[in-house]
Amino acid sequence: MKLLAFDYGKKRTGLAETDDLQIIASALETVETQKLFDYLETYLSKNKVEAFIVGEPKRLNNERTHSSDAVDAFVKKLQNKYPEIPIHMVDERFTSKMAFQTMIDSGISKKKRRDKATVDRISATLILQSYMESQAGPPTL
Repeated sequence: MKLLAFDYGKKRTGLAETDDLQIIASALETVETQKLFDYLETYLSKNKVEAFIVGEPKRLNNERTHSSDAVDAFVKKLQNKYPEIPIHMVDERFTSKMAFQTMIDSGISKKKRRDKATVDRISATLILQSYMESQAGPPTL
């Protein structure tokens, strides 16, 4: 069963998924937020999802951001529509900056780096990776 992660935004939402063994996090799609639940219906008809992972916007001082209410409303709707799928929140501070740096490090062109949809997908992947690492515990030596 997969994990499905969201970098929720008012206009666009970046999505990332794991493989069925939950070993690798991969960018999936960027969807217009107004079409997100239609996309989920199709996705969930083809994939088994163990949990949803949602990026939680926070300020550096750990306070809520201007996006927090929108994310809370999305999570509530997600819970109501899919009560059988647990939702885990992950601190998403720095994910957009890390996504942008990842694109630079990967040699992605300046033109593509301006594409916010790409940033959203990579941010969702970083949120998912962060969750997976938090569940794995400390590495064994």
